[in-house]
Amino acid sequence: MSQTVRGVIARSKGAPVELVEVVVPDPGRHEAIVAVQACGVCHTDLHYREGGINDGFPFLLGHEAAGVVESVGEGVEPDTLRPGDFVILNWRAVCGVCRACARGRPWYCFDTHNAAQPMTLTDGTPLSAALGIGAFADKTLVHAGQCTKVDPAAPATAAGLLGCGVMAGLGAAVNTAAVTRGDTVAVIGCGGVGMGAVAGAALAGARTVIAVDRDPRKIELARATFGATHTVDAAASDVVAAVRALTGGFGADVVIDAVGRPETYEQAFYARDLAGTVVLVGVPTPDMRLDLPLLDYFGRGGSLKSSWYGDCLPSRDFPLYVDLARQGRFPLEAFVSETVGLGDVEAAFAAMHRGDVLRSVVVL
Repeated sequence: MSQTVRGVIARSKGAPVELVEVVVPDPGRHEAIVAVQACGVCHTDLHYREGGINDGFPFLLGHEAAGVVESVGEGVEPDTLRPGDFVILNWRAVCGVCRACARGRPWYCFDTHNAAQPMTLTDGTPLSAALGIGAFADKTLVHAGQCTKVDPAAPATAAGLLGCGVMAGLGAAVNTAAVTRGDTVAVIGCGGVGMGAVAGAALAGARTVIAVDRDPRKIELARATFGATHTVDAAASDVVAAVRALTGGFGADVVIDAVGRPETYEQAFYARDLAGTVVLVGVPTPDMRLDLPLLDYFGRGGSLKSSWYGDCLPSRDFPLYVDLARQGRFPLEAFVSETVGLGDVEAAFAAMHRGDVLRSVVVL
């Protein structure tokens, strides 16, 4: 039998979110129902509300979540997933058979899975689940492959953040850029994603980690909590000159743009050393364009990369970083700025827009 639960939707472009009743069907083949325990408020949810992703309104928002499996449908093997498992939800459930998976690169999977059935409003209107998850709800329906089992001793408020923002930044440093011992790294933008990149670079053994932001609160937090060795106030300094000054005049081995704007990308491009790497993990809007001299691209060498979801493989990465956090080696819980209720999502968007939080987390 279907269930009716509370959920937060964006009904139309730019309109305030609404707390409504949502109908969750029984899980079909290869599907699972998860009782959500916590879900982070990510900027991507705001993009959905503002129509920046697509126009598939109404959206059931929320995707950065952890919870407990309530039930599974046919075809889900018990040794893979069963009721009672504590899971982090992911939005890139790999297919295992596409050309990327067949080449041993499942983190690039080109045919990821979501639940086949829609959740709906009580009048039958189908909902578009944000990133195929829709976790600003008491319960949500997902593909079983979107459930990654982790240590149940981990707090759901922090563990769920690996489902998107923290993993995107962490993976940009560790997976995409392959930061290693002795590297110099600069991260432009110290929101949740950028702070994940700062912490990831420190975890990987970078000898210099430079946190760049316009908000003095964030750059101080980057140094005090997440492993930055140096900081740059982008509102008061020339970012390129400052990064070069902190790296012997050469520029950083790796520069990560966690903002995703043409001006920050240009800073990243020129703040890297010769043969250095630039990683774009901040998400640009469709109208943005980049104009760089082609000779500069050729003459500087190195790599220009983008990072999708931190190029992570959830089955490999989520349990690892939960374990490192449990051991005190990765500051996952420090990303949680506040916990709020399901009815407080609109206020959490406002706090995020003001830069007051790394992450507000909805607790159910």
